[in-house]
Amino acid sequence: MAAPSVAVDNLNPKVLKCEYAVRGEIVIHAQRLQQQLQTQPGSLPFDEILYCNIGNPQSLGQQPVTFFREVLALCDYPCLLEREETKSLFSADAISRATTILASIPGRATGAYSHSQGIKGLRDAIAAGIALRDGYPANADDIFLTDGASPGVHMMMQLLIRNEKDGILCPIPQYPLYSASIALHGGALVPYYLNESTGWGLEISDLKKQLEDARSKGIDVRALVAINPGNPTGQVLGEENQRDIVKFCKNEGLVLLADEVYQENIYVDNKEFNSFKKIARSMGYNEDDLPLVSFQSVSKGYYGECGKRGGYMEITGFSAPVREQIYKVASVNLCSNITGQILASLVMNPPKAGDASYASYKAEKDGILQSLARRAKALEDAFNNLEGITCNKAEGAMYLFPQICLPQKVIEAAKAANKAPDAFYALRLLESTGVVVVPGSGFGQVPGTWHIRCTILPQEEKIPAIISRFKAFHEAFMAAYRD
Repeated sequence: MAAPSVAVDNLNPKVLKCEYAVRGEIVIHAQRLQQQLQTQPGSLPFDEILYCNIGNPQSLGQQPVTFFREVLALCDYPCLLEREETKSLFSADAISRATTILASIPGRATGAYSHSQGIKGLRDAIAAGIALRDGYPANADDIFLTDGASPGVHMMMQLLIRNEKDGILCPIPQYPLYSASIALHGGALVPYYLNESTGWGLEISDLKKQLEDARSKGIDVRALVAINPGNPTGQVLGEENQRDIVKFCKNEGLVLLADEVYQENIYVDNKEFNSFKKIARSMGYNEDDLPLVSFQSVSKGYYGECGKRGGYMEITGFSAPVREQIYKVASVNLCSNITGQILASLVMNPPKAGDASYASYKAEKDGILQSLARRAKALEDAFNNLEGITCNKAEGAMYLFPQICLPQKVIEAAKAANKAPDAFYALRLLESTGVVVVPGSGFGQVPGTWHIRCTILPQEEKIPAIISRFKAFHEAFMAAYRD
C-alpha cells in the first residue's frame, strides 16, 4: 500500500515553521473545555470560558456603533431607501450616507466584485479622512482596501522577501502576524527589543546595533515594522521617538511598515496618536524620500468590527513600476469584501458635529473608550498588586503585557512538561479559572523573562470577577511552586 502522498514531513517547511500564538495550543484547549461545559455542565471549576486572548471586542459583548450598522443595512438592502417608514427607523445622515455610497458603486451592486484596490468613491472618503486626521493631503490612488489589515501585511512581505537572506526588523515583543508572515514568505525576522523598564520604549541605538548585526551575517534588511500603539505592549510612541524612526529608515534605505490599527485606542491624557505619515511630512520628507506603508483596520478602535474584515493600507514613496507590481498582487485576490470596504470608509469618516447622528455616535464612542480605559487601569492595578508580577501602564491598544517572575520550580516543571514556563502558567490558569491569556513566549521577549498578554475587552461588569479568579489562582500557584 502506497504511503500517504501528503504527510507533515513533506509539507512546505515554511508552513511548518509558521506559528500564531493568539490562536495556538491554549486557545484550542479552551475550545475543548468550552465543549465540555456544554455537554457536562458543572464538570469544571468554572462555568464559562473568558477569552482574553484576542482583540475580538464584540465576541465579549461590545455593541456595534449604530450609525455604522444603519449605513451597512441600507447599503446591503437598498430597497429600504424607497420605503417611507425607513425615515422613522434610520437616522437622516445614515440614509444620506448610504445613498452617496450606493451611487459610487456601479449598479448599486454590493454583491459584485469591485476594483482591485477597492471602490473609488470609498477610497476618496478614506483619503479625505486621512487628510483631516493628519493635516496633509492624501490620495485615493495610494489606498488599497483589504480584508482587515492582515492581508496588507502579507502582501508587503510577499513583495519584499525574495529569500531567507531578506530580513524585516520587528519589535520584540511583537504581534505574531509579523513573525508568522515572515516565516511563511521565507524571510528572516531581525528583532529589536523594546525596553520594558522605560515603558516599552524604542531605543534607536538598539535598532542600529540589530541592523548592523544582521548585515554582518549577510542579511539584506528591507523594512522596519513599527506598531503604534503597541501590541502586545500598549505603549504610545512619542513624536520625538517617531521622528528618530523616520530618520533611521530614511538614512538606512528601509521601508517603514506602520501598523496603526489601534490609533483610536489611547487611554492617557499626556499622549496622542500621530501617524508616521504625518510625522514624515512634518519633517519635510515627501513621497520621494521615504517608502511608507500605513495599515488601518475596522477590527479595533471603538468599532471592533473584526468579523466584517475591513481595512486598508496607504502606500506612499514607491515608484510607478513597483506600484504596478503591488496592484498585480492585489488583483490576484480580485478585491476585498464590499461590507468591509464600506465600513473602512465610515471609520475614517464618521458623523461630524451638526449631523443627525452625531450626538448618539459620540456618546457610543466615548462610552466604549472611557470604559476600556477604566478596565485597563483596573487590570493593571490588579496585576501590580500580585506577588512577582509587574505591569506597565496601558497607554493604548487593547492589552496588558505583565511580566511574571516565576519560581525555579515552575521553570523545572514546565521543562518536564516540554512547555515554555509562561505557557505552563497560562495553561494552569485556564484549567483553574477558564480565563484564556496568551503566553509572552508567543510574542517574543527578552530571554529569561516571562509574560502573558491579557486583553482588556471583557465587559466592565465582569472585570472584578476576572480579577478575583486571577488573584486566587496566582496566590495558590505561587504557594504550590515556591522555591
